[in-house]
Amino acid sequence: MFLPQSQPAADPEISPLIEPNRSLGTDVIHLEHLCFPPGEGEYQQQEWHSLFIHLNSRPLQYLQQQDGKTHTGLYRPGEMLITPAQTPLFVRWAGQEDCLHIQISVAFLQRVAEETLNQNSDRLYIVPTFQSQNRQIEAIVTLLLGELQQREANGPLYLDSLANVLAVQLLRHYGTTHAALPHLRGGLSAYQLNQVLDYIDATLDTGIKLADLAGVLGMSPFHFSRMFKQSLGISPHQYLIQQRVERAKHLLQDSDRPLIEIALACGFNSHSHLSKQFRQVTGITPKLFRASRR
Repeated sequence: MFLPQSQPAADPEISPLIEPNRSLGTDVIHLEHLCFPPGEGEYQQQEWHSLFIHLNSRPLQYLQQQDGKTHTGLYRPGEMLITPAQTPLFVRWAGQEDCLHIQISVAFLQRVAEETLNQNSDRLYIVPTFQSQNRQIEAIVTLLLGELQQREANGPLYLDSLANVLAVQLLRHYGTTHAALPHLRGGLSAYQLNQVLDYIDATLDTGIKLADLAGVLGMSPFHFSRMFKQSLGISPHQYLIQQRVERAKHLLQDSDRPLIEIALACGFNSHSHLSKQFRQVTGITPKLFRASRR
């Protein structure tokens, strides 16, 4: 589970063995799908915590060394290695490797610990962990992997939302202290909700991030996401997609603009991205919708 240090978040001393298949990220989370022939490698990050999740359906033998400990094991699908920032790692693997590498920003995890779980970030440590399996994290990983493999990604708001949930699970299960989630009652006030909805309307054609929406109200992204869902019954990302599709409906009905222009005006990456999301929400394609309104 060796990561070639060729991405912006990586240290430059070690040359890559092979380029990753795909990568995707924001300023708080970075994903890479790694495939390597049998070999070995070293790895260390300063500002990112790392998870390596085995994806190959066939078990693979690893020898791993970190935090002064050596582990030898046969990794099965979903089992993961956790390497905190500033922890040197050595790995040797005996067959074709296929894994998802997830990096979580140290500063981001500290912020989640303080704002969400009321932990002192100065005393926050992620425990180096060999060959672990966690059902909650595995479910999040499935969504992250799906996002990485999509031809048209859902965007930074969706990715940052998953990063928030993943960060909380890491703190709860692999932090130095076990933390309980705070119980939040009620959702956003009508005034707060209108502020956020107005912001979304005004910036619908941009790459809206979860932190942008939370910042409108001066809240942590995790608290904001939970309270937004309590208020509207759907996540911020789901609401954003719905509003983009609604704007696309108006443009399709009231103008003859090409589909690619409408897609970009509504915040979609391409014509195919618009078509995919439009069909998921309405059940028909943009072309059929336009034809039915003429």
